[in-house]
Amino acid sequence: MIINFSKKKIHGLAYRCSYNKVFFLTLFSIFISFTIYGQGKIMVDQDQQTIWNLFKYDVGNVFKSVGYSYTRPLHWKGEQWETFGFTAAGTGLLYLFDEESSEFLRNQQKVIPQFIRSYGSEFGSPEYNYMLTGGVYLTGLFTKNEKLRRTGILLFASASSAGLLQQFTKSLVGRARPISGKGKDTFDPFNSSRNYHSFPSGHAILAFTNAYAIAKQFKNPWVKAGIYTVGLIPGISRTWDGQHWLSDVAFGIAISIFTVESIDRYLDRRYTKKYNEQVKKLSWNLNILPNQIGVTARF
Repeated sequence: MIINFSKKKIHGLAYRCSYNKVFFLTLFSIFISFTIYGQGKIMVDQDQQTIWNLFKYDVGNVFKSVGYSYTRPLHWKGEQWETFGFTAAGTGLLYLFDEESSEFLRNQQKVIPQFIRSYGSEFGSPEYNYMLTGGVYLTGLFTKNEKLRRTGILLFASASSAGLLQQFTKSLVGRARPISGKGKDTFDPFNSSRNYHSFPSGHAILAFTNAYAIAKQFKNPWVKAGIYTVGLIPGISRTWDGQHWLSDVAFGIAISIFTVESIDRYLDRRYTKKYNEQVKKLSWNLNILPNQIGVTARF
């Protein structure tokens, strides 16, 4: 009886902790929604549509935008292929230092505050990702705010598109995780063990997809940089835990950017509300110097 009671007590405590996290994330998503909501006015023609009709229109655009993102490489031209080439080259350079960087990052685990490690490992998961997305979209739907609805669609479609791609790629590549004890050059395609699902990082993709999409709502480069930093934590946290190599995380972030940009371009055709009056380009540069590897974002 004592053992059974103890198990129930522990289970109840775990349930309450999980409930508190869900409650916190829901409030957080609503806060983000109303922050973005304050950036623009409700479109007048939205009031002439029912919530159900808006919802049907949005769901259709989710599926169409995912399909659009998968077909974009077929339409790439010189500039797009050049960007992809630099991305592949940067990932390859990081690959050369994967074992050294993995050892260094795993040694930092003990000095990282526990709340940051917990945030990184848990809030990059699919369940938390879609709760955040759902909170943003539903706020926009019930307030009939097109900008918020579009943001929710961008979040959901981008995460779904990139998430499906990373699941397929993980299995196809079959790269061993650092925690498996294998080297960075160990590959076993279509191995069902999660120890061979290292490339690319799913946590990095989902978390940075959210961050990159949400940052589009703001003009201030410092706000953008802050959002990007928060979005990078889940990916980096996986290197602390030995779940991913640094190149896994870097390529996951690149997938996020490519996916969000392509879906956002499609949504430009489907919604009249645009993000910010003045379009600002973002460029990412990989810097490799003696004893130093860094990524620089220019706004």
